[in-house]
Amino acid sequence: MLNRRSFLQGLGTIALAGGLSGCASGSGDPSIFLLSGSIPPRLLTDFQKTIAEKKVNFQSERQLKELLELLEKWLKNQGQPTSQFSIPIPFREQNPAIGNLVTLGDAWLGKAISNGLIQPLDTSQLSNWSKLPPRWQENMTRNAQGQLQTEGKVWGAPYRWGMTVIAYNEEKFAQFDWRPQDWSDLWRPELTGKIALIDNRREVIGLTLKKLGYSYNASDLKQVTGLKDQLFALQKQVRFYSSQYYLQPLILGDVWLSVGWSNDILPVSDRYNKIKVVVPKSGTSLWSDVWVKPVLTTPNSLVQQWIDFCWQPESATKISLFTSGLSPLILTENLDQIPPDIKNNPLLVNPEAVKKSDFLNPLSPATEQEYEQLWQAMRQLV
Repeated sequence: MLNRRSFLQGLGTIALAGGLSGCASGSGDPSIFLLSGSIPPRLLTDFQKTIAEKKVNFQSERQLKELLELLEKWLKNQGQPTSQFSIPIPFREQNPAIGNLVTLGDAWLGKAISNGLIQPLDTSQLSNWSKLPPRWQENMTRNAQGQLQTEGKVWGAPYRWGMTVIAYNEEKFAQFDWRPQDWSDLWRPELTGKIALIDNRREVIGLTLKKLGYSYNASDLKQVTGLKDQLFALQKQVRFYSSQYYLQPLILGDVWLSVGWSNDILPVSDRYNKIKVVVPKSGTSLWSDVWVKPVLTTPNSLVQQWIDFCWQPESATKISLFTSGLSPLILTENLDQIPPDIKNNPLLVNPEAVKKSDFLNPLSPATEQEYEQLWQAMRQLV
């Protein structure tokens, strides 16, 4: 039987090719642009069977940033001629036809809303919306400026999530009688100069806030006692910052511990037994891949069906088994009822840590500046 470990090891070679199901569809067919690897290829095939003679044109991009840029390009070029054909990257025309649905990272949702790139979703047409965990619903409910608002509109449909986690090289810790369990371990003297951190101020300042008992979304950093001292001390622990190349040095032993995103780390942990994954006990940051509707697109019933299809129990299981993330629907299930390969996912080992974790909410301009100033002061230390 194909399990999560064996599937993910081969995923990189088939995700792009398998994800382009239906690319030969006619120009009248709806187009869905998705993040490569975020949806199992078999799920696309399963959906196609449910819509019989109809077609959906699935196209994939390798990075979330590329999908955001597509949204920006479509708005900028509105009214200009667009290509009605799907041509494989990198030979696709400059102005591809506007998609009906696009994957976006929830961290960019506020920007997409405030810049007028997307339009709200009609949840009355999504029968499975009510099955999502409340926190995931709340994270999608925003005002027109992209800020969280209880009475706001729903701007995205989350279908996959993950966390910022700690990964460590077990071979390097064999000499110790402890293993990393929480953010506070990053300040241990044994790890001086042996840590790689993602190059992201919200993540680094956020994990330090968690260590001190605060939320990732603290809005007045000056009121957090000891924050600057803790950040300056953490700087001495760090060998380098990178949001792309923090895992290879960990595998090679050049660093002993890395902080990064679970969708990067879990496949590496599956492949290398010496790489262990820890969800910090005090909580961490959450991320979510969401479906958003480009502002210039028109309603399409197949698009609504696809969103709901991703929230069906069988689809949620496949997303959780065969991608490097989890469906939010898994959190509403009884753990005793889900497959062992999902139940044993490191992200679910400590349910209390999930409850203590935070989505990265949009910050006010003044608070953003405060984070940036503190980040620059920290990074300038020698």
